[in-house]
Formats: sequence, structure tokens, C-alpha cells
Amino acid sequence: MIKEALHEAELRMKGALHALEEELGTIRTGRAAPALVERLHVDYYGTATPLQQLAAIAAPEPQLITIKPYDPGTVSTIEKAIRTSDLNLNPTNDGKLIRLVIPPLTQDRRHELVKMVARRVEESKVAVRNVRRDVMDDIRDMEKEKMVSEDDSHRGKDDLQKLTDHYIKLAEDAGKHKEHEISEV
Repeated sequence: MIKEALHEAELRMKGALHALEEELGTIRTGRAAPALVERLHVDYYGTATPLQQLAAIAAPEPQLITIKPYDPGTVSTIEKAIRTSDLNLNPTNDGKLIRLVIPPLTQDRRHELVKMVARRVEESKVAVRNVRRDVMDDIRDMEKEKMVSEDDSHRGKDDLQKLTDHYIKLAEDAGKHKEHEISEV
């Protein structure tokens, strides 16, 4: 029973870490990365569709992202979605290919992005701790209802704490890596 609870906790903690990594991937650094625009939603015939399903996205140069729509008729729609997004990028197109030049970040913008990364990491750590709290309550309930022994309960709580520490460290490491990426000039 405790193993099942720990397994569920690990799955939920992995989910929180995965969400953090996806979120950090969308934060703009000084260099071009396809992840910056992959999840951008484009109105494709009345349906909000992620850009990665509508076009081939590449970063052929450190400061350039190219977007080649599978359907050339969607070039203007994709361009409009990029302009209205919060990416602050100005796309150019030649009718078949959209180019996004990634301007270098200013020092102030770097500081803002580092703060944003820290906030996202903290939210992820809170999510991991919430999972720990929920599973800890479950283990206590199992012990009260005599479903597990006191020793098994303590062992389960210790294992849960180790799991929590591990995922919090992974979240911190992901944040430090992203901060380093942002701070690179």
C-alpha cells in the first residue's frame, strides 16, 4: 500500500517537473530555440492549433528561427499569431517561409527573465511539496486505520521525504541551468 502511494507521489512529482521544464523551454533566452514558438497557438480554420502541428520549425542560426508552414495558405495566420503573442518578436515572410530574428536581450530584460524563472521554479517546488503533504496524509490515515504498521509508516514517510528532496533538487537544477542560459551574453 505504501509502495503504491509512493509510486503515485513519484508520478505526480515527475509531472510537476515536466511542466516546469516545458515552461522554462518557452522562456526566451538570447539565442534562437524552436521551443520558443512550438506551443504557440494559431487559429487554424477556427481551431486553436499548436504551431508545431502546422509547420516545420528550425533554428539554422543562433539568432534566427525559421518556420515553414505545411500549408502555404497559413503563412499570414501564423505571422499574425506571432505578432499578437507576448514574445515581442517581429516576423518577416517571403510567402513560403517565416523568419524570426531573435534580438539580443537587454540587461534589464535578463534580470526580469531570471526573476520569472525563479518564480516558476518556486511554483514547481510548491507543487512537489503539495504532493508530499497529500501522500503523507494518506500514510498517516493508513497507520490510523491499522492498514500498515508503525514501522512501515515511518519508513514510507522517510522514503517520501527522500523523493521530495530529489525532485526539489531537480527543479532547482533546471532553474539554475535556465538562469545560466539567460545570463550568457
